[in-house]
Amino acid sequence: MPPPAPPTVLVPSERVVVLLSCVLSALGSGLLVATHALWPDLRSPARRLLLFLSLADLLSAASYFYGVLQDFSGPSWDCVLQGALSTFANTSSFFWTVVIALYLYLSIVRTARRPRSDRLLWVFHIVSWGVPLAITAVAVSLKKIGYDASDVSVGWCWINLEAEDRTLWMLLTGKLWEILAYITLPVIYILIRKHINRAHEALSEYRPILSSAHPQQHCTSVADKKLVFIPLIFICLRVWSTVRFVLTLCGSPAVRMPVLVVLHGIGNTFQGGANCIMFVLCTRTVRTRLFSLCCCCCSSQPAAESPVSPPEVQAPSKSRDSQESRRTPGELLST
Repeated sequence: MPPPAPPTVLVPSERVVVLLSCVLSALGSGLLVATHALWPDLRSPARRLLLFLSLADLLSAASYFYGVLQDFSGPSWDCVLQGALSTFANTSSFFWTVVIALYLYLSIVRTARRPRSDRLLWVFHIVSWGVPLAITAVAVSLKKIGYDASDVSVGWCWINLEAEDRTLWMLLTGKLWEILAYITLPVIYILIRKHINRAHEALSEYRPILSSAHPQQHCTSVADKKLVFIPLIFICLRVWSTVRFVLTLCGSPAVRMPVLVVLHGIGNTFQGGANCIMFVLCTRTVRTRLFSLCCCCCSSQPAAESPVSPPEVQAPSKSRDSQESRRTPGELLST
């Protein structure tokens, strides 16, 4: 096992960029949680999974923010605590990202053989929270988490430099699941897109006699775009940490290049912000409601002077659950 590389020194500008990325990611994750709480009719099973991913990203951004802000110079109790929280949250984020892709695959491609949603959700919880928690607990108990001198991090604590089997624990506490996600996500989304394209081609034969083909085509086009961007954004954000991990294993001094350090810092901390852009700002239904809410808040004071009786809210339909199961592939992804 080669000796650890010298510490990577973070200049103030790099630290500020990473801290800003943490703040934006936390705000984005918080906005996703807020939209889930504000509008119950948007709580589809897919967006419920997105809620749990947002919670993991929120915890990840908060722990990274503390680590970068604290500027650890050696092992300490809060270094271990921050490293444990970020390890758990980051690994859980990988699992929930793959879980969302798997759920979409089962909902769109394997509809006939899909298990019950409530039973599937319990399995997702056990795997996505339980496995990272078990790995983190074992790593902490064996004193594998601690000060890492920013070799494969950007200011925060992760795997202890003094651990002889640190490479193995770097894989178990993040890198192994990250690399598997690089492979799994594109494969799943390619399979989903192929299925949608086949369904779209079959539907095109009947377009001359179907008057409702244009809305369906629009939903499918929105779904196609998201199917491309979801794995692409994940890989573009996370690949820089993998590059620095490989350079560290090779003992290359390029691991301390400022550009790589900044890209690594943004990639590891901005996942919540990227999800917010994709599933809030780039989703028409959520974006319209959010802008309407902001407009109502801005005009609430003039409206208070001339009160108007609020309109009656219609009770949600009892058949919503049955409608969820009949959603088209485009609707599952575009909402």
